[in-house]
Amino acid sequence: MEEFILLDTGAWSLVPPLLALALALITKEVYSSLLIGIVSGLLIYQFSLAGVGLEQTIDGLCLLPNIFIEQISSNAGLILFLALLGALTMLITKAGGSIAYAKWAVKRIKNPRVASIATALLGVIIFVDDYFNCLTVGSVMRPVTDRFKICREKLAWIIDSTAAPICIIVPVSSWAVAVGGYLGEDGFNTFVASIPYNFYALLTIVFVFALCACGRDFGPMKRAQQAFETRFKQPRKGIKHAAEESLAPSSSAVREDIDETLEDNVRLQDMAGEALDAYDQLHIARNGRVYDLVVPILVLIIFSILGMMYAGGFFQGIDFATAMGENPIMGLCIGSMVALVVAALLYLPRKLLNLSSFITGASEGVRSMVEAIMILVLAWSLGGCCRYMLGTGTFIAGLLDSAGFALQFLPVVIFIASAFIGFAMGTSWGTIALVIPIVIGVFTPESPLYLLTIGATLAGAVYGDHISPISDTTILSSAGASCNHLAHVTTQLPYASLVAGICLVGYLVAGLSLSPWLSLAGGLVLILLFIGGLVVKNRPSE
Repeated sequence: MEEFILLDTGAWSLVPPLLALALALITKEVYSSLLIGIVSGLLIYQFSLAGVGLEQTIDGLCLLPNIFIEQISSNAGLILFLALLGALTMLITKAGGSIAYAKWAVKRIKNPRVASIATALLGVIIFVDDYFNCLTVGSVMRPVTDRFKICREKLAWIIDSTAAPICIIVPVSSWAVAVGGYLGEDGFNTFVASIPYNFYALLTIVFVFALCACGRDFGPMKRAQQAFETRFKQPRKGIKHAAEESLAPSSSAVREDIDETLEDNVRLQDMAGEALDAYDQLHIARNGRVYDLVVPILVLIIFSILGMMYAGGFFQGIDFATAMGENPIMGLCIGSMVALVVAALLYLPRKLLNLSSFITGASEGVRSMVEAIMILVLAWSLGGCCRYMLGTGTFIAGLLDSAGFALQFLPVVIFIASAFIGFAMGTSWGTIALVIPIVIGVFTPESPLYLLTIGATLAGAVYGDHISPISDTTILSSAGASCNHLAHVTTQLPYASLVAGICLVGYLVAGLSLSPWLSLAGGLVLILLFIGGLVVKNRPSE
């Protein structure tokens, strides 16, 4: 942000992010909260620069379009990639590749364990966008899991536990671009480097596959599975009734709290219903093949990598590592454009889509990314205001240092705080947008705790989003699985919290050791020990 001067505004630098955070927690609305935070930051900046007065207030407000324009122009590549990615995901859906995967799976799956693993595998394959993932995997795999008497709650958990976690650790996804944008200059490379520090996402995916492979459940999920098997034999009572009965009596207070929260957030449920209806009305081709799903995604990955190499000068003699980090966004845009061309060559000659529906589908996909782009622009602006105008991060770093706070414990604090905010707001993107501007200013990129703290922020945001009854992805997961929403929240809570507890210990260890690998290895061992204990415990009942 070259047009602005970095000022030392002291404690006033905390007002914009804290105000945005407080409003978001109160209103559960991200857009206006971020906007008000930006406006307050610009006013503080102008007052610090030229004094308090009516003229200064007008000048401060006039800076608002300035900062928006600068952020949009400097991140145009990110916006283009999101638009292209939205178009690609919509076309893949309409071409019927996902439906073909379901048909393929039905013919080859022989037992519930394989059915669960196949569902998780599809969730991992569809890594480009979490909304697309939730609706697609649910609609495609629900008949398969029903056939093998896997309860809807477990299907919803598998969907929810693969959608966001895989999106936030794969560089070729909408999440990667978004988070990279939040991180400022060289943000994409920073995001990639922080992936090993995102313990919750990595360990959640391991936990999903391990639990599916062992074929065991515990807590409310086990009761939900037993109820589903019972009601499967008595269809008159219905799946919804079975799900309600699966909730333990002791959870009545939790149910009341969740009911109250949901009543205050009917809008989110309505949005989920509209999204599901829109998905059902896409006129999906019924003669698609599995490769209609796989080939465009593979092309996206391969040509994104080649694009990064080309844009970075690899073919002109630049070493691979340097080239990959030189202009990654350009590479992602190249990869997505090639993937769109390949999709056209796959779908149009075989009449899976005609030219009109292809163009319409691409347009619909671009429009589906508008809300995400709006959040990004607002988050970029708030982050830029805090980082390059008010010096928020520098002030916090100095404050922590003078208070004698051991920075090694900060990742644990950040993980807990991000989880709480994500739970309260019901959005991981909004949480990241609010927390990252504060976090990245505390450490320099050269600090050994820099990547760890970023990873803790991302991990906590995803965990909080997972356990929140007002989360859009949680609601879409239950909608995609046709599962009672309260039952999904209740059954998922112990599973997500188990992994989160392991992550909490992991961040403590990583903060002291300054290495993610010991924490990841320890987390993996703990998960396997837990799964082994679960198998042993349930063996006599077989």
